Amino acid sequence: MPRITLAAVLVSLSAAAGAADTPGTDPNIPRATNVVADRMAAARKAIAASDFNGALRELQVVVREEPRNADAHNLMGLSYRKRANPDVTKAFEHYYIALRLDPRHKGAHEYIGQAYLMEKRPLQAEQHLAELEKICGSQACEEYQELSRAITAFRKTAN
Repeated sequence: MPRITLAAVLVSLSAAAGAADTPGTDPNIPRATNVVADRMAAARKAIAASDFNGALRELQVVVREEPRNADAHNLMGLSYRKRANPDVTKAFEHYYIALRLDPRHKGAHEYIGQAYLMEKRPLQAEQHLAELEKICGSQACEEYQELSRAITAFRKTAN
């Protein structure tokens, strides 16, 4: 996996689990080659089977081949967050990269919101809920609905 410099991480930090994996929207980001597409399919299959370490192995290859693949970074964040021993720091790192690459990435906004709830930071989760509302609305947007339900459940258990 390529090394990310501290400056790159800091820049991505200053930039800005429930729904389906929603691909990003930026048309300028190159789409998958066959090898990458196969690895992404294998990663999604591993995630569906809750094999998050297997998914990470596939996604590391994708990111090495296509470092600007926001979908792969989003799924890496999900996989780090969902492992038996979650690594929320690594999850946030990849969500930030995904959102830096594609600020309108619905899946990344939902998943980073879920990560913020894990960290007991509902205000930050609500900021991403607001972004989802701008991107896709609140009624027909699965990512909005999932994050909204998670925030509501978090608030109920916090009280």
